[in-house]
Amino acid sequence: MEDRRDSESGAGDASFRVLETRIYRNASLYGRLPLARIRVDLGVLEAYPTNTISGFTETLLNLLPGLRSHGCSCPDQGGFPHRLEEGTWLGHVIEHVALELQTRAGSPVSRGKTRSVPGKRGVYDILYRYQDEKLALAAGSAAVRAVLSLLPEDLRTIEGDALLAPPATDNPQDVEALVPALKRILARNALGPTTAALVTAALDRKIPVTRFPSHIQLGYGSFQKRISASITGATSHLGVVFAGDKFRAKTLLHERGLPVPQGRLVQTADEALAAAQTLGFPVVIKPLDGNHGRGVSTDLATEAQIRAAFSQAAEVKPRVIVEQHLRGNDHRILVIGGKVVAVAERVPAQVKGDGIHTAAELIEIQNSDPRRGDGHANVLTRIKVDARLEDMLARQDKTLSSIPGAGETVLLRGTANLSSGGTAVDRTDAIHPDNRLVAEMAAHTIGLDIAGVDFVTPDITRSVRETGGGIVEINAAPGFRMHLAPSEGTPRDVAAPVIGMLFPNGTSSRIPIVAITGTNGKSTTTRMVAAILRETGRRVGRTDTSGVFIDDMLLRAGDASGPRSAAMLLTNPAVDAAVFETARGGILREGLGFDTCSVGAVLNVTEDHLGLKGVDTLEQLAALKSVVLKGVARRGATVLNLDDRYCRRMARRARSKVVWFSLNTPATHPRLTEHLSSGGVAVLRERTSAGDELVIRVGSDRTFVMLSRDIPGTAGGAALFNVANALAAIAIACALGIRAEIIADALRRFSSSFEDNPGRFNVIDDHPFRVILDYAHNAASLKALGESLPGLRPAGGRTIGMVSIPGDRREQDIIEIGRLAVTIFDRVVFREGPDGRTRPRGEVLKLLEQGAAEAGGNGRFESIMEEADAVAHCLAMARPGDLVVLFPTKVEDVFRQVKAYAPIAAGTYAAA
Repeated sequence: MEDRRDSESGAGDASFRVLETRIYRNASLYGRLPLARIRVDLGVLEAYPTNTISGFTETLLNLLPGLRSHGCSCPDQGGFPHRLEEGTWLGHVIEHVALELQTRAGSPVSRGKTRSVPGKRGVYDILYRYQDEKLALAAGSAAVRAVLSLLPEDLRTIEGDALLAPPATDNPQDVEALVPALKRILARNALGPTTAALVTAALDRKIPVTRFPSHIQLGYGSFQKRISASITGATSHLGVVFAGDKFRAKTLLHERGLPVPQGRLVQTADEALAAAQTLGFPVVIKPLDGNHGRGVSTDLATEAQIRAAFSQAAEVKPRVIVEQHLRGNDHRILVIGGKVVAVAERVPAQVKGDGIHTAAELIEIQNSDPRRGDGHANVLTRIKVDARLEDMLARQDKTLSSIPGAGETVLLRGTANLSSGGTAVDRTDAIHPDNRLVAEMAAHTIGLDIAGVDFVTPDITRSVRETGGGIVEINAAPGFRMHLAPSEGTPRDVAAPVIGMLFPNGTSSRIPIVAITGTNGKSTTTRMVAAILRETGRRVGRTDTSGVFIDDMLLRAGDASGPRSAAMLLTNPAVDAAVFETARGGILREGLGFDTCSVGAVLNVTEDHLGLKGVDTLEQLAALKSVVLKGVARRGATVLNLDDRYCRRMARRARSKVVWFSLNTPATHPRLTEHLSSGGVAVLRERTSAGDELVIRVGSDRTFVMLSRDIPGTAGGAALFNVANALAAIAIACALGIRAEIIADALRRFSSSFEDNPGRFNVIDDHPFRVILDYAHNAASLKALGESLPGLRPAGGRTIGMVSIPGDRREQDIIEIGRLAVTIFDRVVFREGPDGRTRPRGEVLKLLEQGAAEAGGNGRFESIMEEADAVAHCLAMARPGDLVVLFPTKVEDVFRQVKAYAPIAAGTYAAA
């Protein structure tokens, strides 16, 4: 077959290369759902689709027979084998193998896609769903190695495998070893059955879930609730203490008239024997505070048994309880929010003889049940052969070598805990109302919102007052396993009542979240929206390029416009609302930092950062910015700039209602007229005799918000880019249901001072000349500021600009900044440091000078390498009435430098 690679490929005729691996937890450039991505360069393998590799398809399908049922976008099963026979590329094969390996490991997933990377022949993004991140990476790595191992030896070379997870097995084709290795990865990271059930119930309610090593957070910000297994943030500490002290718990229950066995608290074996003699045989001995049946011995009737049982209990806790042994069946009654939701009869581990097999063999047969496993992640726990089990056999005059008769039941444990190999039978529908009430009163007495009541009675269908029996323990953090998957009977959804208790109907788990992206204006708009939300009385979390904030308090300085900073605020219980500046870099790396937001806004799409990380065109940049739209809740709102053609195109991708904003579009514009006639919302600047009015239009209704000149950050309305930012902020606030008068009050107090909006159009009038600091760093922002200069420059003064651009931009972008600068300013000082980045020192200055010269600016510009020197030079050349515009990188340093300047001679300033 002809080699389809060309000079645009990543590696040419080279080995298969792994270029990048990523995990996306939320919406990303590649989709709305969580995805793993492996970017590969097939190298010479681009010339070898599957139908050209002898024996590949047959070997692969024999290795992983489950692939035969993969549909691969076909309506029927078997689509993927057909694609293999027809001929498909190896990236696509790796995708399906990664899905199949996750499924075989116990984490079923079925959706994936493999897409070629535009402009790079043979480079593909392999994308596939996952439930567990570590398993996803391990399965992807194993898939790469397995697929390559099936190729002819001269085509198996792989480069960049250090980017993959470590090999799960030495032999990539050894599925019998690989699948268990992947299962172990999943088991190490898997949630226990109780926690997993609660997480599933929360997700069914669309409640966001955040996992931490010690607990699970349900919900966001100040609406969050926390759980650790079945302990909730509302679980009473005293309730846990009382439940843990079994003697105190029994005393509390007894004092309230609830049925409990009599008992004594002892510290020596002799005291235990004396207590047993007083209480009457048989007795139960257990540690004062224990769980999972550790140290518990039942039905004790001899001195030897009591002394041995005391020793076992004292190994768990030095203080030991001796109490009456209640006759009957052991039940666990689960009480949630004061109501019984499930009842399970717990049957101790036991075997039934057949007259053929020994007790040891019968235990092994029991353990072969696929539902049994080690730990609590399985439906049933393996029966462990130990000294206590052998002791229980001895009490029945048996050993492991004994052969029980046909139909004979042999007990293996004295307690009925699932953790020691017991089973559970659902009895929820059988419990007598009296017994139900006793359990509910017990949970209330101890003070637990979720309680496991251990209840012994001969017949759960009859009142305990009639049959005898009672409560032997109250447990905090009860496990749900026996109710979710009983050995017999109906499984009970006991997780949903917990979620209902934490989040009653009508309450929210989500705070208002606003995500703002675009090329320019993100930081200012983010700060405006935060100011408006604060006006409503909320405590507002904000992320932008300056840091992470709650109200005015800086939590972490630095560029915080990525998903990790957003996640930091969503886990903070002090945050009532969150506003996120959402920059391209974070979206590329990890996608969004939240599952859904209330409002997503795209302000504009202009040339910046092109040529970086595979984003080479404005269309690609627009697609990246539109990821924010994927994160908007269906009942939320998408805010778009009607004046920007790329934003206009995005409207068709919006999953929610669209709110337009416009600096220039009249209400009579055909597209706007159609939008408003259908009941849509738009926020516009309208010119009137009173000035430029910012208004909200909903259908035919018009609501005046304020005059643009009344926003301090617009410099009397002259800074049109900030007017546009204010329109976007008003549109976002309107989508959140905030009243116009509240919006206006907040914006009237929003200034462009360094303190309120550092580095964004900060006007400093401390000197006989005016200074403006602005973080304009691309052609569009420089043009926008240039358009505003006539209204900002004092009469008769000159304009002096310190201009630069980061060195990682394209050559044409740097040259264009040079061209623009000399058309906007009377005098220009180009500087480079500290933004040279990847370019050789001095190269940025040469390109800026080239652009200035091409625009006819010779004689009006000069270059100074370092930022501080360039600032000092601009200030020194300024005369009264001039306007000095500085585009800084180190915003705080430059601000301090400007504030520190003082005149040393008429018309001359120097650093103090």
